[in-house]
Amino acid sequence: MTRILLTLLLSVLLAAPLTQPVTAQEADTAPQSDRSATGGAQTLEDIMARQRGEKVETRERNAEDDPDSAAGMASQLGTLGGSSDSDVWSALRFGTADVIVSSGGPEARVLIQDRGMWWLEFREGPLIKYGGWLLLGTLIALVLFYFIRGKIRIDGEKTGRTVTRFKAIERFGHWLMGGSFIVLGITGLVVLMGRKFIIPTFGHEAFANVALASKWIHNNISWAFMLGLVMVFFMWVVHNIPNKTDLKWLAVGGGIFKKGVHPPAKKFNAGQKFIFWSVIILGGSISASGLSLLFPFELPMFAKTFVILNDTGLPQVFGFGVLPEQLAPHEEMQYAQLWHAIVSFVLMAIIIAHIYIGSVGMEGAYDAMGSGEVEEQWAREHHSLWLEEIKAQEGAPSEGKSATPAE
Repeated sequence: MTRILLTLLLSVLLAAPLTQPVTAQEADTAPQSDRSATGGAQTLEDIMARQRGEKVETRERNAEDDPDSAAGMASQLGTLGGSSDSDVWSALRFGTADVIVSSGGPEARVLIQDRGMWWLEFREGPLIKYGGWLLLGTLIALVLFYFIRGKIRIDGEKTGRTVTRFKAIERFGHWLMGGSFIVLGITGLVVLMGRKFIIPTFGHEAFANVALASKWIHNNISWAFMLGLVMVFFMWVVHNIPNKTDLKWLAVGGGIFKKGVHPPAKKFNAGQKFIFWSVIILGGSISASGLSLLFPFELPMFAKTFVILNDTGLPQVFGFGVLPEQLAPHEEMQYAQLWHAIVSFVLMAIIIAHIYIGSVGMEGAYDAMGSGEVEEQWAREHHSLWLEEIKAQEGAPSEGKSATPAE
């Protein structure tokens, strides 16, 4: 009996494979499998290669490749016996399946869209990470600047007279746009980042309620932002055309970094013009992508944009390669959401700096958008050319009276 057991054990040991496991390097260089026997359909080697992270060429088999394939047998076997599960799922994954839907547009035909995983990973990773650091870094930089430079004071002696800087309609347009943008920024951050920060602290139910309310507010108050954007553009565009005076202002940093330096400026200086055009261009872009998100699948923008960019050759110059020109409806929405968030992060950082300089950063600056009246000495130091225009048009104001605003 003992001899029999030893004999069996020895046989098993001798029959065991002596080869070593395949290394990662060998896996990377493994040849592609021959699909001639399957009519082009994927093989077991294809599946194993994908698990190793290798790129596997995918080609759907058809009647020309293999008369006995699913397509070739459909007429013989009927609707129930012409395709295997792997054929069906492959066609669904790569958008080649003949999907019949009772309602809906092209988006209803897309049952599997694996590019959604790239969108989700970018949204949950780099977008939140770098967008959050941009906002936090802006706040830290402004705090440091405040402690180093301090509040920008009015250097000269105050006159006790005021000048009308902005009329009521101008202030209304500014606050309509600015106030709605602040609310949009907060609610947008809740929807985008709340899952990571609210759920761990307050739980899923709290996040669900806050996110639902934020989404409703975000969608509806967006119209106020777009209306304010249009108002501000038409009211101030003529005052924000760059000119030679802006170069003098930029040459000395607007006097922001050194006390007692006051370069000449018209109604808007170079810094304010930068804010204006940033708001108009970036805000307009945010509005366009926001409309695409408000009306899903109705306003696709990126496929056509990518065609234009590819024609210019710019994506290749910057190392992006050829941008995709054929996008599924869901991919259009994913690009719109990412662009909406990226541009919003940039504009939020700019507006944070604008809020700082217009409030705690500079004495007298808030009055311009608060009451609309500014101290004459403040106007002389920060917008001397504009003040001269007012005096030239209406004459110097008498003591204790306001000057008439420039049109």
